[in-house]
Amino acid sequence: MTVKLFSSSSSFHFKFLTFFSSKSTLNPLFSTNILLSNNIQIMSSTSKSDQNSRLSSSKSYLVPSLNSDEIDRITDETFRRYTLSSMKRKGVGVAIVWFRNDLRILDNEALYRAWMSSEAVLPVYCVDPRLFETTHYFGFPKTGALRAQYLIECLDDLKKNLMKHGLNLLIQHGKPEDILPSIAKASGAHTVYAHTETCSEELRVERGVRAGLQKVRRQTQEPSGKNPLSPKLELVWGSTMYHTDDLPFHPTELPDVYTQFRKSVESKCTIRSCFKLPTSLGPLPRCDLDEIGGWGCVPLVDDLGLHHEKVNMGMCFRGGESAALSRVNEYFWRKDLLRVYKETRNGMLGPDYSTKFSPWLASGCISPRLVYEEVKRYEKERQANDSTYWYNFNFHKLGIV
Repeated sequence: MTVKLFSSSSSFHFKFLTFFSSKSTLNPLFSTNILLSNNIQIMSSTSKSDQNSRLSSSKSYLVPSLNSDEIDRITDETFRRYTLSSMKRKGVGVAIVWFRNDLRILDNEALYRAWMSSEAVLPVYCVDPRLFETTHYFGFPKTGALRAQYLIECLDDLKKNLMKHGLNLLIQHGKPEDILPSIAKASGAHTVYAHTETCSEELRVERGVRAGLQKVRRQTQEPSGKNPLSPKLELVWGSTMYHTDDLPFHPTELPDVYTQFRKSVESKCTIRSCFKLPTSLGPLPRCDLDEIGGWGCVPLVDDLGLHHEKVNMGMCFRGGESAALSRVNEYFWRKDLLRVYKETRNGMLGPDYSTKFSPWLASGCISPRLVYEEVKRYEKERQANDSTYWYNFNFHKLGIV
C-alpha cells in the first residue's frame, strides 16, 4: 500500500510492507520505506503570507476601537434601554453595596436590592492588598501591571457612571472584613449587599465580613430595652446566565458532558430578565465619612506596588462598563460581526474574529444576561441565523460557570 502526503515544499511516499503468518493473522512486524521526491525545495525566505501574519500579530489593538465620545454616546443609549424613569423604592435607612467582581450598574441585583430596601445607597469598593500579593504555592504574582491597570480603569468608569446617576464610589484600601464594618457603623447602614463568589479565598472574606458586621451595633428606632441590631450581609447570585435556583438539577450534580447540560437547561429553564434600575440612584447618605478617611480615590498602578507597562502587541482591553457596552455595540451592530460569528470564531489574529467579551465578563463589567438580551435584540432587528444560534450555543457555557 502506498500513501502519498503533500505539503507545500515536498511530497512523501510511504510504502508499508506487511507480513502475514500462514494463518493469515496480522504480524506486528513491518518495514517502512520512505522515499523523498526530488522536488524538495528549502525556502530561504519567508513567504508573503507568513510575513503578513507576523505583521498582524505584532500590532497592538485597542478594544473597543472607539473614541471617548462614541463610547459615552453608546453607554448613554444602553442605559436608557435598561433603566426606568418611574420606580418607587420601599425601604428606609442606609444600605451599602459592596462591589467585588460586579463592576457595573446595569443588571446588578445587589445594587437593585440595596436601592429598593433603603432611602440612601452607599457604594463601596475595597482595594484588598491580598489581591496584589503572590500565590500561596510557587509565589506567582496574583495581579500583574496590565491587569491592575485594567482594574483601575474599571473603578474609574464605575465611579463616573455612579456619579452620573446620583451616587459616588467610596474607595478604601484594606481588607473588606476590616473596612465594611467600620463603614457600616459610620453610616448607620442596616444591610451590606454584594454578589457572592465561589472560590475559597473569596468565601473566607465573606465569612470575615459577616463576623465583623455582627460586632457592630447600630442605632435603631426600636423601643428602649431591646438590644441594638447588627448590620446584615445579604449575598446574591448574579454572575451567570442561568440562576442556580432555576436549574433542573442541584449544582453539585452538574452533568459531566456539556451537551447534556445544554439540552437540559434549554428544555427546562428560562433565562431571567435583566434587573431594571431607576435613572436616578440617589441620594447618598447624610453621614460624615471623615472618620473613615472620606471618599478616597481611584488608585494608580504605582500605589499598588506595581510599575506601569505598555501594550506593544496583541490586544489592549479598556476597562469598565462603558467599554464593555461599547464593545457589544461595536461587534454586534457597528461592524455586524455577529452575523458571521460561526465562520470566524476560530481565528487567531486581530480583535474581531470573536467577541472578546471575556475580560468584561470576568470582572463583572457586563452581565451574561445583558449580552444574551442584546443577541435576541439583534435577531429581532437584523437577522437570526446559524451564527446567532451558535453564539448562544457557546454562551450557554456561562450557565453556571
